[in-house]
Amino acid sequence: MKSRPLNYLFYATLLDSFQDYLSSDKIYSEYWGFSENPPATEEEFHEKKRLDLIDKINRVPFDSEKADRGTAFNEIVDCMILNRASEKMNISSNREAGTVTAVYNSRTFVFPISICREFSGYYKGAIPQVYAEAILPTRYGDVKLYGYLDELMPMSIHDIKTTGKYSAGKFKNHWQHLVYPYCLQSGGSDISDFEYNILLINERVSGNTCETFTEHYAYVPERDVPKLTEHVECLIEFIEIHRDVITDLKIFNKHEK
Repeated sequence: MKSRPLNYLFYATLLDSFQDYLSSDKIYSEYWGFSENPPATEEEFHEKKRLDLIDKINRVPFDSEKADRGTAFNEIVDCMILNRASEKMNISSNREAGTVTAVYNSRTFVFPISICREFSGYYKGAIPQVYAEAILPTRYGDVKLYGYLDELMPMSIHDIKTTGKYSAGKFKNHWQHLVYPYCLQSGGSDISDFEYNILLINERVSGNTCETFTEHYAYVPERDVPKLTEHVECLIEFIEIHRDVITDLKIFNKHEK
């Protein structure tokens, strides 16, 4: 039987970036809907999200302290789970102060050692940074979905989030809790439970305070695969409309000559 062409390669968090673009009006309303002096109009914010998404597709390098903070915390947790030193950054602990410090991209991040132990203890026996991929058939051809799971437990998938602002259900419109179970089940692993394990860092003048939250989602193929397929097809339509400004050909399963 003739195989279908593999037309697109989408990593999991790209679907989240596309969702941010689609939800730009809601995001704008949440942050600046009642502001008398917003930094941009709703139309300008929507355009910025469009350009940000194109940059994400083109893998334009960007500098983000928040992203680096999340990477640093993930690495600390992984090192504690595996009882190893980091090859990515300099990590040290101060037992007297009760802190763990990570230096990454010339930035220094300090976390309470109790929080680091809470996360690493929760993931006891987990396999960190597990690569997963699967083919999703669409009306535009086959799409490879892929990405790295933060922590894989025997019966559940976990994604670590760090944030400075949190409300219940913050990540319900993200797509990792559909993509990763789909990938694993396509490969024969019957895992349907997914958790976002969230570290809220409240930045205050007197110092940071931390809280932890969990969002649990159960993957149901009959319900979730059609949703995932529709979202992927909408992203394909966006990409094709903007094909003339897309410079990273990997997304089309091609390589630059």
